[in-house]
Amino acid sequence: MDTPPPPTAALTDDDYDTLNDILHDLATRAGDEAQVPDDWEYCDGFLTALLCSRRLVMPSEYFPVLFGAGPGSGPGFGAAAFRDEAQLQTFLQLWMRRWNEIAQALQQPVEMLDDPRTLQPCWHDLRGWAMGLGADERQQLQDALGHPLDELPPIGQLWALGFLDVVAAWQDDWKPPRERELAEAWKGALADIAALLDDDTEAPLPPDDDGQPVGYSERRLEVMGEAIWAAYALHDMARELGAPVATVRKAPEPGRNDPCPCGSGKKYKKCCGAAA
Repeated sequence: MDTPPPPTAALTDDDYDTLNDILHDLATRAGDEAQVPDDWEYCDGFLTALLCSRRLVMPSEYFPVLFGAGPGSGPGFGAAAFRDEAQLQTFLQLWMRRWNEIAQALQQPVEMLDDPRTLQPCWHDLRGWAMGLGADERQQLQDALGHPLDELPPIGQLWALGFLDVVAAWQDDWKPPRERELAEAWKGALADIAALLDDDTEAPLPPDDDGQPVGYSERRLEVMGEAIWAAYALHDMARELGAPVATVRKAPEPGRNDPCPCGSGKKYKKCCGAAA
C-alpha cells in the first residue's frame, strides 16, 4: 500500500493534473449556468488571497463562495457535486497540501524571486502551450473554443481573478487600513495584482531553454513578479494589522415620551430616562 504524501509535501505536476480533472468534472456536471471554476489557476489565486486576508476564513465559509454559492449561503460546496466520497477526499487532501505550501512560502523572508523558497503561483502559460501545438491541433482547438488562440487568457489572469474574487466576497476584511502609509501600500499591492487582469499585447519572449514557445512578454514577466511581491506585502500587513474590528452602532435613544425599551410599560422619561 502506497504511503500518502505528508500534508506539507509540495504538489507535483500529476497532483495539479488530478485537481484540474476534478474541477473539469465538477464544472461539466454542474451545468453551464453554475459558476464552478474549471481551472486550478483560479483556485490557486483564490487560496492565496485567503491566506493574505486579515482574518482566518473557515472552509465552511469559503468553499460555498469558491463553488458559486456566494457569501453567507451556509456550509457546503455550492454548485459543486462531487462524484463520490473518494473524489471529495482527494480534492480536500490536495487543497490542504497546497494551502500549507503557500502558507509556508508566504512566511519565508525572501528577498529575490529566484529564491527557491519564494511563492510559486500556479500560473498556466496557455498561449505558449497553444503555440507549441501542430497546425491541425491548433485549428481543432480554435474550432472547439470558438475564438482565436491569441484570445486565450494570458498567464496569471485567472490567478488574479481568483484572488480578487476573495477581496470582493469579503469586502469588510479587505478595506484599506486607517493609517495613511499602510493604506497606500495596501491599495498599491491590490493594484499590482489587478494588473494581471490586463491583456498581454506585447511580443512574447523567445522560446525557453528546452525550445518550448513562451506565450508572454517581458513586460508580463515584470507584472507577474510585482504580483508575487504584492502577495507578500498583503500577507505581512494583514499579520501586522490583525482582524478588522467590527463597528458597533449605538441604538438611537428613544424620545422622552416613547415607551421605555426595558419593557416596563412606562414612558422613557419616567423610567430608565429619569436619571439621564
